[in-house]
Amino acid sequence: MIRNAAGREVPQVVNGQARTPYAGPDGVQPVGRKHSAPIRSCSAYPSNGDKRAPTLLEAIARSGLQSGGTVSTHHHFRNGDFVAEQVFAAAAELGLRNLVWLPSAVFPCHESLIPYIESGVIAGIEGSLNGPLGDFASQGRLPRTAVLRSHGCRCRALQDGDLEVDLAVIGAPTCDPFGNMTGARGPSACGVLGFAMADAQHASHVIALTDNLEPFPCAPWQIPGNDVDQVVVTDRIGDPAQIVSGTTLVTSSPERLRIAENTAQFALATGILRDGWSFQAGAGGVSLAFTVIARELMWERNIRARFIRGGSNSHLVSMLEEGQADYLLDGQTFDLEGVRSAGANPRHIMTSPFTSYNYHTKGNFASMVDLAVLGATEVDLNFNANVVTHSDGRLMHGIGGWQDALFSQCTVLAVPTLRSRTPIIRRELTTFCGPGELVDAVVTDRGIAINPRREDLIASATDSGIELTSLESLMAGAERLSEGPPKPADQTGDMVGLVTWVDGSALDIICQTN
Repeated sequence: MIRNAAGREVPQVVNGQARTPYAGPDGVQPVGRKHSAPIRSCSAYPSNGDKRAPTLLEAIARSGLQSGGTVSTHHHFRNGDFVAEQVFAAAAELGLRNLVWLPSAVFPCHESLIPYIESGVIAGIEGSLNGPLGDFASQGRLPRTAVLRSHGCRCRALQDGDLEVDLAVIGAPTCDPFGNMTGARGPSACGVLGFAMADAQHASHVIALTDNLEPFPCAPWQIPGNDVDQVVVTDRIGDPAQIVSGTTLVTSSPERLRIAENTAQFALATGILRDGWSFQAGAGGVSLAFTVIARELMWERNIRARFIRGGSNSHLVSMLEEGQADYLLDGQTFDLEGVRSAGANPRHIMTSPFTSYNYHTKGNFASMVDLAVLGATEVDLNFNANVVTHSDGRLMHGIGGWQDALFSQCTVLAVPTLRSRTPIIRRELTTFCGPGELVDAVVTDRGIAINPRREDLIASATDSGIELTSLESLMAGAERLSEGPPKPADQTGDMVGLVTWVDGSALDIICQTN
């Protein structure tokens, strides 16, 4: 173990792979060249362009996947994903063992994969974990240490060669026999396929799994068939109705609505909410409520956004269609209105983690966003934050694009002072997920604390009518309303997870809980 720049003890080797300790937000500079898929010859594929295989089982057998290999899937169907279980059922039937699964995210529906872990088909997971699989990992039941990456870090790891994917299986709502695919239409339409683009470009072998095959060309396509080795038609790949989950519904809590209102007033008072501005609001209920309130303020003041960074949802779609925003840059689709818009509106543009978040590129969209409104499970007095565990240490949330969005021009953590009577602001984080240098303000139901580094925001907010306070004051008030500071989590168990920073360095560990 070695102490990193965040003051956390991290291992130098995880799952047999050397790890660089976190050295600060920009402490590790990349070297080398980009990783790419093996070169293929057109002569290895049918000259008529028909890449169909009769079954997923046969396609996986043809792919050459071996025991111990790495398999990736994406999460555009969110809690309605049917792809991952079909993949590992086929792998089990083929007798494959000790596979590493690289999902772009997991959801409660993936609880169905636990039997494949218990039987030895899946040995490890490298990706954000939450819900039943997060709990499973927290109990120390994964054979390998889980490696947690942000959306951008996952894309970067594929590009840099930190991750080498043997087989990517992409759920394609509409596909042609050549492998051109789109998520914008079909019975399982999920909107955009941005998270699967890196897998298609960098995996050794790519299978498109579809329940809606149409004649060539599938146009306009989101992923080209030149990146696809085989196409398989199956009965169903996902349930679009389950794209909407608990994290994509506007809060109805008076306390959390107050947080959203305070966030919008902060943006207005500091001059961030102005004509031509841009913003990103996460998938949480408070963030979505902020969008609704900000939209009302924009109508009142005749303000128009140049662009909005999505996850798209009905609120952002309405802003686009009613002329409150010029463009919606969509990384993933959060509801069926977003699915409809993605297929119909040329100003609703699919993005990927490469364009939006990849830290090892010639710039990305994240830093160009004026305001990012994010959540957190814990914040310490130095504005550092946790987003993957609760104060009991259980692994219950994914990183998603949270770390990546910290690089916006202004990052706000919109959080309650108490969650289930547990103070959110505390002296030390259970799990370190993001550095306070990149957090500009913490907005709560009981006031707003601006990072002292942002003297410009403090100056513009002072005497503006919004309630400014300090993290120390917010923490003290929360502790008075609760039973005092939360009991520290037991961190003495075996390591079950590694949290990485956007550059791939080791940020913190997660320990087994009882």
